[in-house]
Amino acid sequence: MSLITLFSAPKPFTDPHIAMIQRSAIKSWTLLPDVDIILLGEETGLAEAAKELGVKHIPYVERSPNGVPLISSMFKLARENSNSELFCIINADMVLMPDFVENAKQAAQLKDKFVLLSQRWDYDITLPIDFADEWQSRLREDVRKQNQIHRPAGSDFFLFPKSCYADIPNFIIGRAGWDNWMIYKARKENWAVIDCTPSVMIVHQNHDYAHLPGGKPHYEHPETNENIRLAGGQANVRYTILDATHQLVDGTLARPKMSSLRFTRKFELFLRTLFFFLPENMVENVARPKRWKKRLKKIIR
Repeated sequence: MSLITLFSAPKPFTDPHIAMIQRSAIKSWTLLPDVDIILLGEETGLAEAAKELGVKHIPYVERSPNGVPLISSMFKLARENSNSELFCIINADMVLMPDFVENAKQAAQLKDKFVLLSQRWDYDITLPIDFADEWQSRLREDVRKQNQIHRPAGSDFFLFPKSCYADIPNFIIGRAGWDNWMIYKARKENWAVIDCTPSVMIVHQNHDYAHLPGGKPHYEHPETNENIRLAGGQANVRYTILDATHQLVDGTLARPKMSSLRFTRKFELFLRTLFFFLPENMVENVARPKRWKKRLKKIIR
């Protein structure tokens, strides 16, 4: 039995660039110690890629009316097909290195119930990763040269003990909102939300949105509205890494350092609590920081 089961629903392998980065990402997972991998779905080329890379493939996964895999079904299938102590849902374009497993082990030793996440490093790539000797050092150097650490919004993986997230709404993968709800759920249940950004490098291989209908980003699709509804409204999909309760630094947990972004977020949550009796759209108008700035500009003018 492996410590961690990684599970993912990759995109079709029809676009050459998407196929390349997904193969590189999954290959990096296979090189990790104490990890099992489950790929879910019937997308074109997935069965062949799973066989090529030597990982488990489960074709059947429940889908939305538009044919997009449901997060709830992914979680269910992962639990039914693994006995790992830790599970991790992850996007299939993320390259992992051994520091990921070390951080997972450390988090599990420090907390019984938690979710582990981090900011990603965005990386422009046009050729497959060369996994020859010292590949990790070369990749880290190249990623740091590009210096594209992603803002603390949107999360590409969630690692958690099997006792957490037993019930998941029928969120639609690849659309906005469900990842924010994962953080909201952890905060609501008083689980530790652990940001391991200071201790790990998670590499996102950049790509366009041509695989989505109309080539639009995920947050512009109608199915995003369904995710928001299932999450319980706009307030529950505003949670980001800024809402982490802890940071994992050198194997120990620390409270995140206060920054202007974190202060703004805390103030937003305070306002939402203060004006809980107002309709959601009115609370949004009061609490969203970007809207404060727009209002201030109007007043100054």
